[in-house]
Amino acid sequence: MNTRVFRRKVGPIAYVFGTLLLITALGMLMPIVCSLLYGHEGDLLPLLYAAGITAAVGAPLRYLFRADLDLGPRQAFFIATFGWVVISAVSALPFVFHGSIPSFTDAFFEMMSGYTTTGSTILTDIEVVPHGLLLWRSETHFIGGMGFVTLAVLVLPHGMGGLRLFRAESSPGQVITREKFTARNRDAMAYLWLIYLTLNFAQVGLYCAGGMSLFDSLCHAFGTVSTSGYSPYNLSMGHYNSAYFDWVTVVFMFLGGMTFVLFYRVTRGDFRAVRINTEFRWYLGFVAFFCGAVTMILWNAGTYGFVDSLRYATFQVVSILTTTGYTTADYELWPGSAQMFLYAVCFVGACAGSTTSGIKVVHYVLIWKFMVAAIRKIFFQPLALVSVRLNGQRIDNMIVYLALCYFIANIFLVLVGGMFMSVVEGMDVTTAMSSVIATLMNIGPGFGDVGPSKNFAHISGVGKWFLSFLMLVGRLEMFSALVLFYPSFWRN
Repeated sequence: MNTRVFRRKVGPIAYVFGTLLLITALGMLMPIVCSLLYGHEGDLLPLLYAAGITAAVGAPLRYLFRADLDLGPRQAFFIATFGWVVISAVSALPFVFHGSIPSFTDAFFEMMSGYTTTGSTILTDIEVVPHGLLLWRSETHFIGGMGFVTLAVLVLPHGMGGLRLFRAESSPGQVITREKFTARNRDAMAYLWLIYLTLNFAQVGLYCAGGMSLFDSLCHAFGTVSTSGYSPYNLSMGHYNSAYFDWVTVVFMFLGGMTFVLFYRVTRGDFRAVRINTEFRWYLGFVAFFCGAVTMILWNAGTYGFVDSLRYATFQVVSILTTTGYTTADYELWPGSAQMFLYAVCFVGACAGSTTSGIKVVHYVLIWKFMVAAIRKIFFQPLALVSVRLNGQRIDNMIVYLALCYFIANIFLVLVGGMFMSVVEGMDVTTAMSSVIATLMNIGPGFGDVGPSKNFAHISGVGKWFLSFLMLVGRLEMFSALVLFYPSFWRN
């Protein structure tokens, strides 16, 4: 391969990676300022060293390679997948340098969990970690919530293939719902980021109004709108035991689970978009049903009074359904029937085009409508042309097949991953399956030995790397990451 071909193939990848590294180094400035404000906690130099190394690697990649070359589809998928790996690796450096997470494997797991908005942790005592590092840990949620690759697209030169890069990181659900909100319109993308920032700072204001410190407010807001779940306290939101904070968090977790394009359209005066959105109506239905069911179970069992049952049930259902992962109580102490509903919620997820992960409501909508249409055609109207409709529009059969494929692939990975964790780690069935579900669906805590009162620290290095891979696959909604393992993708 001559120099020109090499630069054409590798140059755009190096340029984008350099951009991502510089954004990461810039993102460390807030934790550095936090470290200076709190002082004498030992995290200032580790953050400075990590930021310096990241910038020193990123700057040459951005400024020595050409930015006028278009990104091909292979390059876009490569960046959309391995960009998360590279950024998670350099983001782990402050924890390794400081010694709060001395193992690189553990630090990488923590950062991959942060950027993919999973919220699973290996920290056994979160509260001893310095404030600067805790803020950096939560900031990875903020960056990963909207996708740092899409953030990089905003600063890429025109004509470099930002549209391909955006599509490579986008979810199948966005294709299904026909939300064609692409990198071609950078002003619109910037507007989405503005909405995202507005929600974050509105929540910070409400937290502060209730008496929460600015530091805690930032950390929890970063983990809420991004539907992520990192808290600076071992008891998560349960640390405060405050109904006010719980309900504020519920509202913003719910908003984080909505399709962000709906916010965009509402701000433009298009309220009809909300009314006709099929997925949003189903999302409301799922939330109401599961919250109501768990509330009645807790109340009837005498676990709490009605008001507290409603509060704790709503918080935990919305937290798991939106794949946020905050907790206010140890739900493994709840009645088995309530736990069963929570386990079912793990497989739902919120809306496509939101900051959440999981299977997503839109896939269930399409699968249900497909089943109903198939039954009608087989038993009642064999000669009729029965179609599946979403948002009042007919959906192409290929889109329905995509939804079915995505659902089956998720269930397959859960089963295979559960067997892998059971064999490699010697886990019981509940813990093995739950560890896979919690990471693949980007939920955070699970059940068993990875439940709300425990963490992932006891898992071996092999298990942590496997679960980190599942986090990435889940965040990219599977296809963007798995397509790289197809030899034909690199040939054709």
